[in-house]
Amino acid sequence: MTFLFGIILAVFIGISLGLIGGGGSVLAVPVLVYVMGVAPKPAIAMTLFIVGFVSIIGAIPHWKQGNVNFRTAFIFGTATMLGAFLGAKIATFPLITGSFQMILFAVVVFVAAIFMIKKGSQPVKKNSPGELDISLYPKPICKYCWLWMITEGLGVGLLTGLVGVGGGFAIVPALVLLGNTPMREAIGTSLVIIILNSGAGFLGYLGHIPLNWNLMISFTIAASLGIIGGAYFSRFVKPRQLQRGFGYFLIAVATFVLFQNRNKFYSSYFPQQHPIQQEQHY
Repeated sequence: MTFLFGIILAVFIGISLGLIGGGGSVLAVPVLVYVMGVAPKPAIAMTLFIVGFVSIIGAIPHWKQGNVNFRTAFIFGTATMLGAFLGAKIATFPLITGSFQMILFAVVVFVAAIFMIKKGSQPVKKNSPGELDISLYPKPICKYCWLWMITEGLGVGLLTGLVGVGGGFAIVPALVLLGNTPMREAIGTSLVIIILNSGAGFLGYLGHIPLNWNLMISFTIAASLGIIGGAYFSRFVKPRQLQRGFGYFLIAVATFVLFQNRNKFYSSYFPQQHPIQQEQHY
């Protein structure tokens, strides 16, 4: 029953990807950890595989419509791949515990949720096709924006490798504002970049942690079916309202993850409590 429930949730993860173009990794990690009982490190690695594969399905229509800039994907994707691979390698060190990764994951999810709520609360502007409403994004003030884009790519990649978050919420504005990429092209290109950094992050984990391949493949198939359905229903719903509601849901997810790790987070600050008590008792 637990496995069946997890597969149903995987379908909903795919639906969220199809409806709003994101949210797959931030849902897959807690589902694998708290529903399926997978340890945090394997769960993050499995999420990278799932999100990377499902993003391929999402990128195909954009590629057919000519909305993928492979040159930009190569420049930005190279930086994110390097960051994701390094982040995954760092995560395999004994010093980086699963609890630390989950706490960092919750913080990243909380920031992304605030961003989505603010974006969904903005009044709808009548922009021309392919135009981006950048009122929420600060205009970059830099002489060499391509250097800032590569730097952000490294940062996004590190987060991907450490906590399994694809980083689509940061990649799209970076491509538009720093790479002068049209909005439609930025969305399609970001999916290709997510494929690249998810694959690099997964390779960084491969061979260092145990993986449940049957569960991972089952989740991937279920999420793939979900994204097809989500893409169909996205024509009948308003994305801004979905983003705002999904943002509040992500805050609940982040709060739940922090609550689950509260004892481990607390104990990390008081490692000497028991020895001191023993000494006082003596």
